[in-house]
Amino acid sequence: MVQNRLAKAQENKTVEYEVNGEKVKLSPNIIRNYLVSGSGNVSDQEVVMFLNLCRFQHLNPFLREAYLIKYGNSPATIVTGKEVFTKRARRNKDYAGQQAGVVVQKKDGTLENRIGALVLKDETLVGGWAKVYIKGYEVPTEISVSLDEYIGLKKDGEVNSQWSKKPATMIRKVALVQALREAFPEDFAGLYSAEEVDVDQPLDETPIDENKVETTATEPQEPQNKEPDMQHESIQGDDPLA
Repeated sequence: MVQNRLAKAQENKTVEYEVNGEKVKLSPNIIRNYLVSGSGNVSDQEVVMFLNLCRFQHLNPFLREAYLIKYGNSPATIVTGKEVFTKRARRNKDYAGQQAGVVVQKKDGTLENRIGALVLKDETLVGGWAKVYIKGYEVPTEISVSLDEYIGLKKDGEVNSQWSKKPATMIRKVALVQALREAFPEDFAGLYSAEEVDVDQPLDETPIDENKVETTATEPQEPQNKEPDMQHESIQGDDPLA
């Protein structure tokens, strides 16, 4: 009985931190009931890792700046909202712009680094590239990535729906995120895009009413989103509530 009461108290214990001048309140209970995408049951360790990342990187999951995704018994995956990388880069005083695009193989066999995500019918998409310019540095941080290394596959080896529909857009984003993370490691440490970890379905970008969450945090909610085919990364972390 005592252990059960202690466990319940720990689940409801709230951690507060600030994001862009506003307070964000998170607890394991809130995370489990409102912030898990998918049909799986997240472990205590996965909840703590998500809470730690949001607090350390000042992310507001209610505004969809971070997602905790769990399906079945597979390890949970944490990804960052698509606007976080660009907005955070522009706030950095040393940021001086960026370029990103695709690497295509032309009909004659030559390779071209092309800005944007345009690939013609007689060309083959082979990768993505990105440059991030930093004030005071003569040479930008530049990244090139291979399509074969990152293209999302289903369990049967077929290309999943997201990568099948827009492979050029996806591989360009992978390159850009990696370049930003290398250029500004303090701003982007531990942050990964959905394209990097192969999330097959579009993520729900509808903000969650934090005021409603605070008043009904103990009521169980149905998990969000249907199960996609995706590759997962294991999650570990220390308990910030201890």
